[in-house]
Amino acid sequence: MSTPAPDETPLIIVGRLRRAHGIRGELLVEPMTETPDAIFAPGARVFAGTATGDPGPSPRTLTVEDAREFRDLLLVTFEEIVDRTEAEKWRDRYLLVPEADVEAPADDEIFVHQLAGLELFAGDGTHIGTVLGSYDVAGRLLLEVRRAQGTVLLPYEAPFISAVDVPGRRLVMTLPDGMLD
Repeated sequence: MSTPAPDETPLIIVGRLRRAHGIRGELLVEPMTETPDAIFAPGARVFAGTATGDPGPSPRTLTVEDAREFRDLLLVTFEEIVDRTEAEKWRDRYLLVPEADVEAPADDEIFVHQLAGLELFAGDGTHIGTVLGSYDVAGRLLLEVRRAQGTVLLPYEAPFISAVDVPGRRLVMTLPDGMLD
């Protein structure tokens, strides 16, 4: 797979480097893709972003040497990382690939990075705020929303989501009473 330079196409998050494992530079990776076998196949290349999920000014390319399942994570060896000391430097960074390298989401799905910038509305049409970004906290996706009164974290979960219109930059959620207080 030929990976274009990061400035040629939008990059999306496909995983997060959690921590070093062992002494040979292996890293535990939390996959954030529905196709981890393809993304982390030997020979595949990914870009190492920052701990906030940005590509950064010059993201470094990492080449997968080997990957295998380890509990709920992947244990990945990258050609460029040869020992534990080097692996420790990569902790908590996100891994990205060009959006063109990933299968498009189904009609009722979106990429997580597409949530940032959406205007959030209540089910009755009241403007709540603007989605600044998202956080994966203990397996739950939380949206950071800027409101006139400051920012608030809201769960991005099926029972609350009424509509997502990425081209229209609009997200409608029905939230329980008191959640915005």
